[in-house]
Amino acid sequence: MRILRSLFLLFVLYQAAVVSAQKSKATKVWQTLSGNEPLVVARGGFSGIFPDSSSDAYNLALTTSFSTVVLWCDVQLTKDEVGICYPGLNLDNSSDISTDFKHRKAYLVNGISVEGWFSVDYTFKELSNVYLTQGIYSRTGRFDGNVYPILTAENVSTQFNPSGLWLNIQHDVFFTQHNLSMRSYVLSVSKSIIVDYVSSPEVKFLSSIASQFKGTNTKLVFRFLGTNDVDPSTNQTYGSLLSNLTFIKTFASGILVPKTYIWPVNAGLYLQPPSSVVSDAHKEGLEVYASDFANDAVLSYNYSYDPIAEYLSFVDNGNFSVDGVLSDFPITPSEAIGCFSHLNKTATGQASPVVISYNGASGVYPGCTDVAYQQAVQDGADVIDCSVQMTSDGIPICLGSINLINSTTISQSQYGTLATVIPMLQETPGIFTFNLTWKEIQNLTPAISNPYSSFSLYRYPAHKNSGKLVSLDNFLAFAKPKPLSGVLISVENAAYLAEYQGLSVIDAVIDSLNKSGYNNQTLQKVMIQSTDSSVLSVFKEKTSYELVYQVDETISDALNSSIKDIKGFAHSVSITKQSIMPQNQFFLTGVVTDVVDKLHANNLSVYVSLFSNEFASQAWDFFGDPTVEINSFLNTVSIDAIITDFPGTAVSYRKNSCLNMGSKTPSYMTAVPPGGLISLISNPSYLPPAEAPSAVLNDTDVIEPPLPPVVKKSPTSGPAAAPTTTPTASGQPRRATGFFISSLLVLLSFLLF
Repeated sequence: MRILRSLFLLFVLYQAAVVSAQKSKATKVWQTLSGNEPLVVARGGFSGIFPDSSSDAYNLALTTSFSTVVLWCDVQLTKDEVGICYPGLNLDNSSDISTDFKHRKAYLVNGISVEGWFSVDYTFKELSNVYLTQGIYSRTGRFDGNVYPILTAENVSTQFNPSGLWLNIQHDVFFTQHNLSMRSYVLSVSKSIIVDYVSSPEVKFLSSIASQFKGTNTKLVFRFLGTNDVDPSTNQTYGSLLSNLTFIKTFASGILVPKTYIWPVNAGLYLQPPSSVVSDAHKEGLEVYASDFANDAVLSYNYSYDPIAEYLSFVDNGNFSVDGVLSDFPITPSEAIGCFSHLNKTATGQASPVVISYNGASGVYPGCTDVAYQQAVQDGADVIDCSVQMTSDGIPICLGSINLINSTTISQSQYGTLATVIPMLQETPGIFTFNLTWKEIQNLTPAISNPYSSFSLYRYPAHKNSGKLVSLDNFLAFAKPKPLSGVLISVENAAYLAEYQGLSVIDAVIDSLNKSGYNNQTLQKVMIQSTDSSVLSVFKEKTSYELVYQVDETISDALNSSIKDIKGFAHSVSITKQSIMPQNQFFLTGVVTDVVDKLHANNLSVYVSLFSNEFASQAWDFFGDPTVEINSFLNTVSIDAIITDFPGTAVSYRKNSCLNMGSKTPSYMTAVPPGGLISLISNPSYLPPAEAPSAVLNDTDVIEPPLPPVVKKSPTSGPAAAPTTTPTASGQPRRATGFFISSLLVLLSFLLF
């Protein structure tokens, strides 16, 4: 406990500011039943990170959320009638009970046989050596080695002194069958501690206690389960009970419904029009609470993996607002309600950094397509980008990869047999842009990227093949009249294209910029980005554009001499997130490098990539919330721009009302302490294994040999010439002629990779 409080001291210091912030929010008009801001209920505390109902889960909820956050306790009764906080009736899965008690039992629960360990078979003393663990296996289990004893409802009230306590009674019928009375327990415990909310999915239980709580401050809430599920106390489906809210009002002051009751989603996870549940309940005088919120769940694709966008659809959509939300990650609804609600949607924003798109809004549409760029502009990106590739007929086009397999469906097209291995570019088979003419490429079908498909996280399937690929000329013509501060053009593989394909990508880019009218830079800034110093040196000689050196590998430091070298050919540097805040198996290590400070000291701007919305792209420390990650980077180091495939989320961050508040910044908008979570792993055997430190950027990493001259291909060489490389004694690559691979090998390679 002492360690946790020390770790989150920064959050605790801001609690007074939270109260102040909440008072300011009270002046806003909410469409809740009472007119007050919606309630944030922390299900089992911050159960998205720590084991549900554990001490650290409750502590983290209190220190990172609204000061008015309500702590949720799922109550189970022991053999000796002690009410414990535990997320399910079966004690297996979320605890280590199987190591203490070997024998399972099977009981009927609402008519279904369930095998496991049940609280009704043990006294509270017998459970004293049973410890809580993470019950959702997709979440980190690193804290399972900590000693988290099972807590009682009284423990939660007295140890954490929450502003509100919510007791959920899920299985009154089951406990009654085992001669235990939830009614007696709730009436008794409410005399010794303050119970603000009592919920249950069983009509008869709430009806049996309604008269006892009439006239008190305790609110009774009827919990709805699936529409086809049956209330065991009445044998009615919840769908039928929903049609009789007047009856519900006779014993409850509110209802708790799954969020899909309010915003239905279809089988494809797309939002349907909202239902009338909230307005119907409010007409009956019933408050409405929505459940099932979790940042690491698969949200509707309409939210583009931004959980704040989801919460806002429930509390600030202009038509209705729920009265509260039940969340495993209470920091996020606190942000949504406290900082992102009631904003001017057309505001330009009040903070840096510059927002640069990554292949357009490629989190929503296939990258580098017309629709991806349109979305990026609509989202409010300051700079849109084009990664330039060359076609066989010398046309510069925008595409995130030189390999068409990565961003189109070409492998299923008539060109699938063109796959070849070019080790100078990649070790796996590819069909490259210089294998086809621009006319041929224009007829290809784009494909959306799914970098986190291994986590079953897919980007907007309805858009997966949307849009059209664009040339650099198309891109510049589109960007020029738009309200952008600039364009960023990435140039790679210039040496290979010049020597082996007879193509000068640099000349092609300069020619397109000149033709488009960008050469005088009077309208929008032009930024040229490359990982190759020789490319930037040529642009420096021929143009006056801003030059961005991209360090695409994670570094822990940079020698002063290497920074001096960069200063000689670039104005800005693009680095990875982990070059600033190193991670070890999704935990921040606690080290913040001084790379940004060193670059700034040399008057080099710093751009950081890649910020994505999917929770799998972030360290656990950021709580599956892309806004927490953005906010933490901006408040830990002074970066100049962020590069993101979801520019809408970054632009939305710049508009939130909790910026520039200084000491009054609420806790849920303060930077997370790097290394905070990993330091809470008390059992050394659960710590991630130590990793070797990242490389230090030195002179040899930065300075590249001059670009070779453009070697025009002979007419017989064909587009499929594929040079390979093998190391020489000096360590420099030796180039040779490559080869085609058979269609069968292509197929096998696709299966393997």
